[in-house]
Formats: sequence, structure tokens, C-alpha cells
Amino acid sequence: MVETALQLLATALALGSAYALTALGFVLIINAVGAVNFAHGDLVMAGGFAAVALASLLPDGLPVPGLILLPAVLAAMAAGGVLLAAVAYVPLRRAPPVSVFISTIAVGLILQHAIALGAGPQPRVGPPLVGGGMVELLGAALSYQQLATIAVAGVLCAAVHILLHRTRFGRRLRAAAQDPEMARACGIDLRITIGATFALAGALAGGAGLLLSNQYFVTPTDGAGFMLKAYIAVVVGGWGRIWGAALAALLIAVFEVMVAAAVSYLVAEAMLYLGVLVLLMLRPQGLFGEAEGRRA
Repeated sequence: MVETALQLLATALALGSAYALTALGFVLIINAVGAVNFAHGDLVMAGGFAAVALASLLPDGLPVPGLILLPAVLAAMAAGGVLLAAVAYVPLRRAPPVSVFISTIAVGLILQHAIALGAGPQPRVGPPLVGGGMVELLGAALSYQQLATIAVAGVLCAAVHILLHRTRFGRRLRAAAQDPEMARACGIDLRITIGATFALAGALAGGAGLLLSNQYFVTPTDGAGFMLKAYIAVVVGGWGRIWGAALAALLIAVFEVMVAAAVSYLVAEAMLYLGVLVLLMLRPQGLFGEAEGRRA
């Protein structure tokens, strides 16, 4: 019983870690531009396919192919985030928010169809972070891949925290997100901060895509599912609260895995959405309050 619970918890934390990276990038964009990036789930999917494509270039037998590819995937998807900002946000930044919604949906669909045309619709498996193997803990056999996924996501989340709270550049990003006009008056270049935020969000999406692509595979249509989980995490965690969204993502994964193991995945999905509806009725500001009171 204890062994099964530990194995399920490890599975949930590994999945939740990837969800947390997705939610972090999603909420960073919301805070930076006050609008939802509906292409964010497709950036996660694209990160998974980028990992699959880059893995084909590596020689066989490398012990840590995923870790070797991680910096390249982060850099590629950071560039993708900047390109997304240039195409779908900057030309429309003075237009009504609905214009940005539509433009990001369009970019997401273009990305989805382009990858489907190039790689085909079949599921692909990404490179493992580390080689196969198990470690025993209190009688439970935990895979190295799950533990490495949790560790890598933890390192990336810690890096984001340090960037935002311990660096001058991070303070500029937060200032621009909280009050753009005041930040501009203080000499902060909003174009740079917005571009950097899209790059950071894209990199986090790429990291999540790499982590998810090995254990859960990746297909060109997965973006909508990733997007929905990120949206739920932001709503549950409190709109605009970065670490509330990350913690909510972990809770969502734990709930999904535990209910799926006890009943079925379909029941877990249905109960998750029912739980979100109940939460919104009882506490519309989310579990951890609302930082800025904004709705996009």
C-alpha cells in the first residue's frame, strides 16, 4: 500500500512539475501584457517535437540525452517566444485584447498544422533525461526518469524565481508587468521587457514539452490539452499569482493521477472540471487569492 502510494506520488509530481513549468510561462505572459496567450499550449507541444527532432541528431548510447538537449530546446523555444510576440502581440498591442486572443489562436493553429505536415500526426517519443533504471525507496521502485523530471523542473522554477526576485532585470520585468506606464516613466524599455517575458515563457514551454514528451509522448494536437491545464492552474492558483499557478499545477497532477489510479482517467478528467466549477462558485478568486484583480 505504501509502495503504491509512493509510486503514484512520484508519477504525480513528475507530471505536475511539467504542468508547473507550463503554468509559469502562461501566467508570466498574462502579467506582462494583460492578455491570454492561447498559443502557449502549442509552444509546449512544439518544445516536445523540437526535442524529438534534436534527439535524432545525437549519437546512440548517450547516458543523458535529454539533459544534453535541454539547453538547446530552451534556447530554440525562447526564440520561438520572441517570434510569437513579434507576430501576434506587438502589431496588436494597442488593439482591443480580443485581437491578441485571436492572433495567438491563429499562431497556435498554424504551428499545429505545420508540425503535423512536417512530422505527421502519429505520437512521437522524446529523449529521456537520463538512462533507464530504478531506485528503491521504502519498498517502492521509483524510476530515474521521474526523479530527474522533478529535479530538472525544480531547478528551472528556482532559476525563474532567482531571475525575477534576485536580479535587476527581473525587478524590471515585474515593474513593467505591475504598472507599465510608471515603468516607462522610470526609463524601463517595455519592448525589451515584453520580448524577454515572451522568451522566458517560450523557454519554460519548451522545457515542459521536453519533460512530457518522453513519458507521455507528443502529438501535434496536444497543445489544446496543455493550454487547458495551464488555464485551470492559473484560475485555481489565483489570476496573476505566479507561484500560486505553479502550486495549483502540482495539485492538479496529484488529483489526476490519484483519481485515475483509483477509478479511471476519464473520471479523473470529469471530476477535475467539476472541482474547478465548484471552486469558482465558492472562491472565484482562486485558492491563493488574486494578485492584481485583472481579467483578460
